[in-house]
Amino acid sequence: MQRMISIAGVTKSEVVLEIGTGRGALTEILARSCQKLEGYDVDPVNVDLTRRSVTSDNVSIHQADAFKARPSFDVLVSSLPYSASAVFVDWLSQMTYDRAVVLLQEDFVQKMTAPVGSRNYRAVSVIAQISSNITLGERVGREAFSPSPQVASRIVTFRPKIRMQKSQIVLIKELFALRRRTLGSAFHILGFHPPSHDDLAKRVYHLRPSEVYGIVLEVSPLRT
Repeated sequence: MQRMISIAGVTKSEVVLEIGTGRGALTEILARSCQKLEGYDVDPVNVDLTRRSVTSDNVSIHQADAFKARPSFDVLVSSLPYSASAVFVDWLSQMTYDRAVVLLQEDFVQKMTAPVGSRNYRAVSVIAQISSNITLGERVGREAFSPSPQVASRIVTFRPKIRMQKSQIVLIKELFALRRRTLGSAFHILGFHPPSHDDLAKRVYHLRPSEVYGIVLEVSPLRT
């Protein structure tokens, strides 16, 4: 927890978002360093506990899904529920922010940062790598949590690179559902008839994130 706060480097002029406040341990510490803190948790018990334990005037705790509420923030500092990891990447890629410091399941981090053409190179890899500059921090073992999870975690820092649109994310997912097809074949299956393209003979999972993004920019206007 302290390491995440140190990496985030929050200042008194910044608005902090925390997704999944739990019982408010991280919330209380973050509130001392920022201008305003917006905390979100879907669990009413956690929300009640956090509201009772964190009394700072600059803190607002919401019983809501932050991914649907889309709050404004400068810095995100969160230990996310592992089940929300993929949704988080999609959501973050569409947001305006300065930095995000997040604790994620290590297996998911490996998928998110997977190199081109590897077994783990999927839509989430492309979306994350197009939208953000990603820095991997230290590994956090299972023993650091109570109760202990089944897997290790890793601190990850995101800094925005390209703000994506939902339609672009959807198209990337459609392409990577056909990841072993050639790009030409994938276009045909998806019903696109774009101009001739240099990469039509490439397998989808052999396309670099920058190539995928260029293709998405070219093809998206055809879906009208």
